[in-house]
Amino acid sequence: MSNATDMEDVVNAPKSTLKRFAPIIVIVLALAAFFALGGPKYVSLESLKSNRAALAVFVENNFLTAIVGFIALYAVLTAISFPGASFLSIFGGFLFGTVVGGSAITVGATIGAVGIFLAARYALGDSLTKKAGPYMQKFEAGLKENELSYLFILRLIPAFPFFIVNVVPALFDVKLRNYAITTFFGIIPGCFVYASVGAGAGAILDQGGELRLGGLMTQPKVLLPVLGLITLALLPIIYKKFFKKTAV
Repeated sequence: MSNATDMEDVVNAPKSTLKRFAPIIVIVLALAAFFALGGPKYVSLESLKSNRAALAVFVENNFLTAIVGFIALYAVLTAISFPGASFLSIFGGFLFGTVVGGSAITVGATIGAVGIFLAARYALGDSLTKKAGPYMQKFEAGLKENELSYLFILRLIPAFPFFIVNVVPALFDVKLRNYAITTFFGIIPGCFVYASVGAGAGAILDQGGELRLGGLMTQPKVLLPVLGLITLALLPIIYKKFFKKTAV
């Protein structure tokens, strides 16, 4: 009887594992297919230079279709963790302007981030944090206590790659609602910065200039407002750590 039970466990285990990691497998295959089919060459500054006239005409004649398609494309590329999101953000600014483009980028990026978050949580859950020991459990406790602030800061700090911040919270038992809210509002500054660059791309290229992305999010006019938002996000943590203990 025991042997039969053991054999059943062996047979069922691979299926369970395959089902568990299915979303991650789909994402990896989709990313591999995107590269294999030459996708990166279409999401590049060279592509924008070559096709900007045709893109502008298409958007003018099919605005609703263009913006819905752009949001869907941005969401998919974010969900498969394509590393060229900044280039696609410039496309959004060029196609729709700073306000509409920045808004579309924010929506698409949030949808895609939620997608990869759910896939990572389904596949990994909190198994890695449990194996990591007491330090990670202590960090998780602090994260739970100030969840919104921690997640918001992760989004605001430009030092962390976007796709990494999408996955890391899935390793902890954070609420999906808080993750989605902090993602949406936390990425707004960066989305609108890149959209503004894209909105002025046509004029820059007409003058023979180059679009420079290096250090864009660390320029003083961008970094100082972001630091202000980080400070605001830290206030609840500082209050709970120092003032709340004193009051008790």
